[in-house]
Amino acid sequence: MNIRINRLHPDATLPEYAHGPAEDAGLDLRSLEDRVLQPGIPQAVATGLALEIPAGYEVQIRPRSGLALKHAITLPNAPATIDPGYRGELKVILLNLGREPYPIHKGDRIAQMVLAKYEAVEWLEGDLAESVRGTGGFGSSGR
Repeated sequence: MNIRINRLHPDATLPEYAHGPAEDAGLDLRSLEDRVLQPGIPQAVATGLALEIPAGYEVQIRPRSGLALKHAITLPNAPATIDPGYRGELKVILLNLGREPYPIHKGDRIAQMVLAKYEAVEWLEGDLAESVRGTGGFGSSGR
């Protein structure tokens, strides 16, 4: 699938697959700037990119597993959704859950993005079909 992308800054790096699209679902996003992530303080980190996502699709921004495991860096709104109508700069909200400041350098891989199809919803009000679970909520299936 072809997606229009605009580099808002000459140093912006296009998203890329680490191992190719046959092996990776997510494309790596890189930071356009140097930042220090202080523990417990979310920050929006610039990528320098803007996208034109086709109608019926969204881009999901997700944490990188290595950053999460090794440094407790995550996205507090994961997965973040970039809607098809948005044309502004793609920024990644990062949160340091660790105890020490964590430096982000220009060019570092900070998150991954996945293109996902979605369906438009039209609500049909009325009685709901029966189900085995019924109205059972959290913990209704046992332990």
